[in-house]
Amino acid sequence: MESRSVPPGPYRATKLWNEITTSFRAGMPLRKHRQHFKKYGSCFTAEEAVDWLYDLLRNNNNFGPEVTRQQTLQLLRKFLKNHVIEDIKGRWGSENIDDNSQLFRFPANSPLKSLPRKHPELRKNSIENFSKDKDSIFKLRNLSRRTPKKLGLHFSQENVEEMNHEIINGDQENSVYNREISQEDVEEVWRHITLIYLQTILGVPSLEELINPKQVVPQYVMYNMTNTSKHGIVILQDKSDDLPHWVLSAMKCLANWPRSNDMNNPTYVGFERDVFRTIADYFLELPEPLITFEYYELFVSILGFLQPHLERVAIDALQLCCLLLPPPNRRKLQLLMRMISRMSQNVDMPQLHDAMGTRSLMIHTFSRCVLCCAEEVDLDELLAARLVSFLMDHHQEILQVPSYLQTAVDKHLDYLKKGYIKNPGDGLIVPLPTYSYCKQISAQEFDEQKVSTSQAAITELLENIIKNKSLPLKEKRKKLKQFQKEYPLIYQKRFPSTENEAVLFGDKPTIKQPMLILKKTKFRSLRY
Repeated sequence: MESRSVPPGPYRATKLWNEITTSFRAGMPLRKHRQHFKKYGSCFTAEEAVDWLYDLLRNNNNFGPEVTRQQTLQLLRKFLKNHVIEDIKGRWGSENIDDNSQLFRFPANSPLKSLPRKHPELRKNSIENFSKDKDSIFKLRNLSRRTPKKLGLHFSQENVEEMNHEIINGDQENSVYNREISQEDVEEVWRHITLIYLQTILGVPSLEELINPKQVVPQYVMYNMTNTSKHGIVILQDKSDDLPHWVLSAMKCLANWPRSNDMNNPTYVGFERDVFRTIADYFLELPEPLITFEYYELFVSILGFLQPHLERVAIDALQLCCLLLPPPNRRKLQLLMRMISRMSQNVDMPQLHDAMGTRSLMIHTFSRCVLCCAEEVDLDELLAARLVSFLMDHHQEILQVPSYLQTAVDKHLDYLKKGYIKNPGDGLIVPLPTYSYCKQISAQEFDEQKVSTSQAAITELLENIIKNKSLPLKEKRKKLKQFQKEYPLIYQKRFPSTENEAVLFGDKPTIKQPMLILKKTKFRSLRY
């Protein structure tokens, strides 16, 4: 059954739940089954439900092909708990269901969940409290005057010059003077600019149902922007908030496997699995996910942009949202994403799980450590897995410092200091990045691009194996043999003949010595 993509916006988790349950009820095949010498009509087995739901989720743009069968079974258990399904005797409310031949059916009642009217943290505060206050940092009504209608991927130089010219001409009558700016003014400017950019990138009319302005802590944003290493990793002044030394050493060991300098080489089989379990146990025992509970709705909403043609928007939005995290959380997230990304791409990494690949294992293990809701949400695990998968692929861009934000804040503070504006939240006097959506392509073109991109990545992997000078010759032969077996066409294109392979390994062609040719003896007949 073809699924539609749930657009970004508030309460996206609830909307996704309603979409999946509706698709499941409408598309799940029902038939007669026999159990304990009785016939039951319009029902299905748990195994059939897992099969159908697993296929639905993997082909759904909101979740993707990395959904596991175990995650599908977990969702089916939540269906039983929330009375989306019931057993053939009408029982529900528990999660007592396994991937077997147990029979279930759909109840008559609708399982859809209602959407709340307002964000829970904004129920007591009406929107008028934000719009009427002249000193409010949430004056997003000024955004429409300055923000272009189209969204793009670059700064418009013409737009910058026009806006600067407009500001200077409009305020020529005001005398230019140096105004003392307090620390509170600086913090309000950081909060105001961050919210304006986030709303512009997301292209939403308001952020009121996604995030409370009070949840934007300027001190966090300022610290995350300025206290970084040359690689962009947050540097903590208080080392007690940092990862323990033994965790850092273990993460470096696996991130640089097998060329680690911090730990000795393994002395027993399964060493790398024990190191991985040590790291996983630490993150699983954290009291709160790295993306703190208050930002759950915001990050889930951004997941609505994982679709290919909106990928750039998602990257830019997540780049800003990750700046809102407390510095210790951002540092842990940076180091974790860098480790699991390197491990997933490392062809030398030993198998860490008997039935799961390295990438799937990373997502399955750490998804709940990165994102989950304070209250139990039915699609938590699937949404978290989707976010971690996206972060793994784009962590270098998402977790780097956006230079444009610092530039915008500096200009705003400069105008505030010179008296062009009176309040930190008045107007927007710095150019915003203009965004334009990518040209839509057909499904066939997308599939062709996807295949070509995949082939390019596989070809790059082959070249990495060939150019790896630290790899022993025997091991290199073994890996190339395995590559040839998996991707014969790409291998043949790289090595059209055996002579090309001989050049790589420095082999001299050996001329086989001709075998001794014995002259056949003619036997004479015994007859005379």
